[in-house]
Order: sequence, then C-alpha cells, then structure tokens
Amino acid sequence: MMKNTMIVGLGLFMAAGLAMANPADKAKDGSKYAVDQGKDKMVKGLDVVDTAIASKDHTTLVAAVKAADLVATLKGEGPFTIFAPTNAAFEKLPKEALADLLKPENKAKLASILTFHVVKGKVMAADAIKLDGKEVETVNGAKFMIKVKEGKVMIGSDEKNMATVTVTDLRCSNGVIHVIDTVIMPVAKPATTTTPTTPTAPRGN
Repeated sequence: MMKNTMIVGLGLFMAAGLAMANPADKAKDGSKYAVDQGKDKMVKGLDVVDTAIASKDHTTLVAAVKAADLVATLKGEGPFTIFAPTNAAFEKLPKEALADLLKPENKAKLASILTFHVVKGKVMAADAIKLDGKEVETVNGAKFMIKVKEGKVMIGSDEKNMATVTVTDLRCSNGVIHVIDTVIMPVAKPATTTTPTTPTAPRGN
C-alpha cells in the first residue's frame, strides 16, 4: 500500500511542475504522469535547490531559501534529505508572519526554520518507515519525531506541529526531497539554569 502511495504521489508532484526522465512511465493505477517536455533534460542531474526551483509548487520555499542565504549550502556536496513544504503549506502561516520572516533582519530565524526541514544524509522513504517513533537530528541541531500512521509518514515535534509527507523519494544529485504539507517549527531548547552556590567560609583552627 505504501509503495503504491509513493508512486502515485510522485506522479502528482511531477504534474505540479517537475518533469520525469522517462515520459513513458506510468503510475500503477494507469494514470499518466504529466510531463513538461521542455524541462525534461533539466531534471537530469539537478541538485536539491534546482529541483525545487523546477517545481511551481515550491516557489515560496525557493524564495525563503534565497532570503535565508542557504542556496550555496544546499548546493553543496551533501547528501541532504529535504522535507520540502509546498506553497500551500506556507499559506497556512499567517501572512504577516511569513512576510516578517522574509525580511533581511530575520534571516537567522528563517534559516533556523528551514534547516529544521533538512537532515544530513540520504533518508529514503523505506528508511523513514523504519524510524517510526524515533527522533532525527536536523541540520538546525534540533530534533523532530518520525511517525508512521496508516501508511503515512509524518514528521514534527508534537501533535500541533506535525507535517504529513505527501510525495517521497525525489532523487537529486546531492540528496533526496520529500514533499510535506505543513511548515514545522523548531522547538526552542529550554534555557539551562544553574543554581548559584554559596561559598563556604573556611573553618577556623
């Protein structure tokens, strides 16, 4: 069931703006993938950034990556696993909050949010399923939980901060992209407090 979902989901993503290397491929349900013939050659060998740029469903993500000055980093050798929120996912955020994040003075905060969607290494869907119930460290330094429910992979920190993976295993030259339906927020680490110690006066002889 999961395999069928992954294949159909990939077709939907391609219909949204990414071309496939082989236009003759079909989903198992018999529906044809929509292919933009003009982009067919561009898809081959693309890194995670250029793959996102080729998708018209990820224009907000691309704008955010540029605003956070992460393009050069994500064009690096990697490999990276990107959990990529769609435009619709960003639209769930309050408009003023998103506009504020894209301001130059909030670059560090935006970068923190975006890198919370990036994991070092190449984590394919089959690997993610095996991590059900476990935490995964992100490039941000914070961790999110992976949950598998009714064949769907979800990531996040708690029930109110979860995203569902809608498309899996988009292979890139320096990693893999999984599409998600929600922007997840890194959980602030609790400040560590130390209890001041009172110096002990030396005892007299």
